[in-house]
Parts: sequence; structure tokens; C-alpha cells
Amino acid sequence: MATTIEKRLLELGVELPAPATPAANYVPSVQTGNLLVTSGQLPMKDGKLMAMGLLGRELGTEAGKLAAKWCAVNVLAQARAALGELEQIKRIVKITVFVASTPDFTEQHLVANGASDFLVAALGDAGRHARAAVGMASLPMNAPVEIEAIIEIA
Repeated sequence: MATTIEKRLLELGVELPAPATPAANYVPSVQTGNLLVTSGQLPMKDGKLMAMGLLGRELGTEAGKLAAKWCAVNVLAQARAALGELEQIKRIVKITVFVASTPDFTEQHLVANGASDFLVAALGDAGRHARAAVGMASLPMNAPVEIEAIIEIA
């Protein structure tokens, strides 16, 4: 039987993918005490980037929000892989949202809402978090968004 969080994800039309394997010399997550810290997650969907390019040039804010959502989906996929089940999540403490954007693009915070809104929809109050949203010149593989998370676990 699916957990409460897994049921909520299905209601949202999201099936967690297999977690991405590291592309370099790092691990996908680290647990220390009651915290799980994920490495940066890209907007992977069906095994490939679901969008590429810079916000403010190739992509608009709505496309960035969707990319941020898929980064958050992949954060949860990494959490499930590390913890065995999502019910171990007590709360998303903080996410850092990196947005590849042109120098004049100023809607990084709106792009980040794609992830924040998804996490709250999936986890309820446990999905409410502190956040930073920052503009970057570029990200790995020409991804438009990358997100790392700090998660409190049971």
C-alpha cells in the first residue's frame, strides 16, 4: 500500500522516477544526525533534461517554474532512495534554487515557486521551508534550474 505522501504524489500526477546517479565525484545525499542533505538535482524527466537554456533568453518564467518543480520531484526521489520511504520526512528545512539566467532576468524567486508550491502540495505543512533563489551564469548540462535540499528526518 502506498504511503500518504506517495498517494498525494499520485493525486498530483507525479510518479517519482529512479533517482539520478552522480555525474561526477560526489554522492547523491548525505545523512548526518536527523538531517538528509541532497546534492543538486536537475530537472530530469524520463531520463533526460526536460528543459535546457537560460531563463530570460531561451526560457520564460513559466517554463522555469516547471523545471523547478521537476528538480523538486528529483529531490524527493533521492530522499526516498536514501530513506527507503518518504514518510521518514519530517520537514523540508531549506531549499536552494539555482536559476541559470541572463543578467537582466529578475524573476528567480518566481521560478523557485515551482518547487516550493510542489513541495507544499506533496508534503503539506512539512513541505514549507526556508529558501534561497539565486541567478547563475550557467548550470551543468545547460540545465535551467538546479535545486539542493536540507530535509529533517524521523
